[in-house]
Amino acid sequence: MGNLCTCLSDEEATRRAPTVAKNSSHRWSRIRSSRRENHNYSNGKFDDSVIREQALAAAAIFLQQQRQQQSGSLPFDRSTSLRYPLANGSKKQVPLPRSSSSRARSLTDPLLQPHQLVNSQDVKLDGRETNHFVLVHGGGFGAWCWYKTIALLEEGGFKVTAIDLTGSGIHSFDTNGITSLSLYVKPLTDFLEKLADGEKVILVGHDFGGACISYAMELFPSKVSRAVFVAAAMLTSGQSTLDIFSLQEHSDDLMRQGQIFLYANGNNNPPTAIDLDKSLLKDLLFNQSPGKDVALASVSMRPIPFAPVLEKLSLSEKNYGSVRRFYIQTIEDNAIPISLQEKLVNAAPPERVFCLRGADHSPFFSKPQALHKLLVEIASLV
Repeated sequence: MGNLCTCLSDEEATRRAPTVAKNSSHRWSRIRSSRRENHNYSNGKFDDSVIREQALAAAAIFLQQQRQQQSGSLPFDRSTSLRYPLANGSKKQVPLPRSSSSRARSLTDPLLQPHQLVNSQDVKLDGRETNHFVLVHGGGFGAWCWYKTIALLEEGGFKVTAIDLTGSGIHSFDTNGITSLSLYVKPLTDFLEKLADGEKVILVGHDFGGACISYAMELFPSKVSRAVFVAAAMLTSGQSTLDIFSLQEHSDDLMRQGQIFLYANGNNNPPTAIDLDKSLLKDLLFNQSPGKDVALASVSMRPIPFAPVLEKLSLSEKNYGSVRRFYIQTIEDNAIPISLQEKLVNAAPPERVFCLRGADHSPFFSKPQALHKLLVEIASLV
């Protein structure tokens, strides 16, 4: 059904059609590194000691609550973070810590309570095919990156599951040992496999998480109500995540500059993982995000397994093609620039395309309220 691109601000929404950018290509350079630099952020961008201490405190609270869930009455799988009311009907929940910012907030993304963004009386949860969101992080991230989105959705009455993929977040597996996409995505596929017959979820994938939810959609199409790609790798059959970066227009982009290839099996063998230069994190992933969230990410991100990035997906129209797809573009994105997002959208048109003004590659940090509003809108579509 054609593409409808909705450029969203909290005050107004306008529509535009995606444009096709000219093709150009480059290859990722092979960057060998015998050691990793120890960056202390002395350039003044986000080395404020107070901000860093507060971010570390927020991270500690976040992990402490996860440990409490493990020892309490709420079941907790080490590979997932489950945040929804207890099955016995109790309304008591452990409050999720929020990240605040010392910067002046943009008028397009004001600090509002969830009920001000989406009227809870207008949200008829029982009338939807599903009220359950499953959030899948991007490369290097973990379930922790969704903490604002989790809080907003839960306060609106939704059920939310945030997955830690293999070797990510608090999942203990060594990233260098991940040799396939199926191994990397196993926590997600295990979760979907255990869903009850007839139960469906809304998959939300960010960044490399787009390839991960595509893989899961091919395996479990009957368990996915719809899929939302947030600044994500939305691939076609026979394409790998690495392939999409050959569509990049500039050979000197920040993503290439920020890559540090890791060779756990020796420099004479292929790389096993990709780390990101922490001195470039803010400019690459968080150029519009609050300083506290940048500091939190800087101590929480882990390397990205290399083998899954190389793996080409096999997607069928019968399975993957049967799931409703939606794409959320991030206009100020330096990691997957809007020009590349346009190419992905035009190569495999989803049902609708939305775009967030003022959002960097991490809209769950830079535009959490606007992202939440779009997710609720997508969940409400008939």
